[in-house]
Amino acid sequence: MLTANGEVELCRAYYRCPHCGFCRFPFDEVAHLDGRYSPGVRPLIALTGALVPFRQAKDLLERLAGLKLSTSSCRRLTERLGQELQERHRGGETFVPPKPASWDLRLPDDKGRRLSEQVLYVGVDAFAVPTRIHAGLTTAWKMMYVGLLYDPVKEHTVYLSDYDLDHLAASLRRYAVALGLGQDPSLTVVALMDGGNGLESAVRRSFSDAVRFVLDYYHAAEHLYDLASSLWGEDSLCGRAWAEASKTVLWDEGGLALLKRLRALEQPSPVPEDGGEMVRRCLGYFENNVHRLDYPSYRQSHWDVGSGPTEAGCKILKGRLDGTGMRWLKECSAEVGALRALYESGEGLWDTFFQPNQSSAA
Repeated sequence: MLTANGEVELCRAYYRCPHCGFCRFPFDEVAHLDGRYSPGVRPLIALTGALVPFRQAKDLLERLAGLKLSTSSCRRLTERLGQELQERHRGGETFVPPKPASWDLRLPDDKGRRLSEQVLYVGVDAFAVPTRIHAGLTTAWKMMYVGLLYDPVKEHTVYLSDYDLDHLAASLRRYAVALGLGQDPSLTVVALMDGGNGLESAVRRSFSDAVRFVLDYYHAAEHLYDLASSLWGEDSLCGRAWAEASKTVLWDEGGLALLKRLRALEQPSPVPEDGGEMVRRCLGYFENNVHRLDYPSYRQSHWDVGSGPTEAGCKILKGRLDGTGMRWLKECSAEVGALRALYESGEGLWDTFFQPNQSSAA
């Protein structure tokens, strides 16, 4: 058996039913052994497999811990533990320590002083993972969702990932409850995200209609620059000036004022071939999100208006799942992503997931 101290020989009682042939190792069940890896070494292998490609994980385990196992063994164990984590998450479990760290949800003012108002931030975004289809002959890009819970000063963050948006949102809600967040009736839950399809409705279903939704300001500004480039050209000074002025209107006056400006827009002459369609799309985007564009009010309340932490979380998982030449089976990428998200969360979540196995770790 492979342990954190290398290979060891383990002798224990073995029982076999003469009638049905069923076999048991009672000690294995008590000690959480799987017949090949000890409880102490499994988290170590899973951690390296979640952080770096499996070939590098194999090398790191040998160099840093003197553990020798094949690349395929590292991959199989990491994916098996990731599958267990996913199944338990979908079964409604959370992996929060008995005494979790206390989150300070009080908002800071411009000088860093804590205010009485409390806010819990929720973020959801997605990134593309290269997956194998048609017996591995074709690559398709599947969108993996990443969800976050974080406090106003970003001292604490919980990451979750899943291909199923509703399962992800439900898990975010369960972790918020397990961490003791949201018990104060004065708390405001702010969901800060881009305009991705279905993100708002999924969070609303799992949390409540009391959640306040904020559209990432910088994502909204990109749409203005894209429209300006389509109408005036990428390097046009007139287009850039219009986009800058429109962005200022959005920042200082909010979404309703911006919509008024867009409806009064006079297109340049000659009108680009698809200019009218681009304007209609931009108008539709801001009309659909106008309830999330009250930036003057958000800033007055000292809320964040950028989804930087969520985008950073996507980059962390994408760095593991979208490396050069990688092509995943969809379920395998989900398993590794779930482990990576759990580890990046901190808060004792990783150790809590493995704690039943570590109680008698070799």
